[in-house]
Amino acid sequence: MIVQGLAFYLFAFIAVAAAVMVISARNPVHSVLFLILTFFNAAALFVLMGAEFLAMILIVVYVGAVAVMFLFVVMMLDINFAELRQGFLQYLPIGGLVGLVLLAELLIILGGWTFAPEAAMGGSAPAPAPETVSNTDALGQLIYTHYFYLFQASGLVLLIAMIGAIVLTHRRRPGVRRQNIGDQLRRHPDESVEVRKVETGRGI
Repeated sequence: MIVQGLAFYLFAFIAVAAAVMVISARNPVHSVLFLILTFFNAAALFVLMGAEFLAMILIVVYVGAVAVMFLFVVMMLDINFAELRQGFLQYLPIGGLVGLVLLAELLIILGGWTFAPEAAMGGSAPAPAPETVSNTDALGQLIYTHYFYLFQASGLVLLIAMIGAIVLTHRRRPGVRRQNIGDQLRRHPDESVEVRKVETGRGI
């Protein structure tokens, strides 16, 4: 029991520290790498809770796909972060107001659970007994029955995010040569290949 407690505090501390570095690192590539570290420690916490399926999904989907996609998008966008930081103070009041609203909502939710614990049980579907079904079976029953519409809505949000990333990546920028497959296929060999006769012992 002591070993599990020490492992929990170790993984939780590293996860929180890595999460702080995600938003405080100056290099966006470093932020993505710290995000991957956060995912790994969150997966370790899932393993400690006995949710090994969620840990595997977190590693395979988020680390193997989402974080890698973030890394490629950050490297392809070529954003001038120094220019973005110049207008930070201009948007600080609006950002602070949004942060205060989110903080108030979180406090209301936590306060409601504290003063009325039965309210949290009323809005959630009952989970199957752990000794009767496996992790994967229990998640399937909950996601694809009680929370099916929310599951579809989350997929729609991810689809919109993917389309937004593609649009940002393929935007037209001055000085960047774009590939035109139609022009490449219409080229004649005489226009792209030049045959020169080079004398022996001499270069071009």
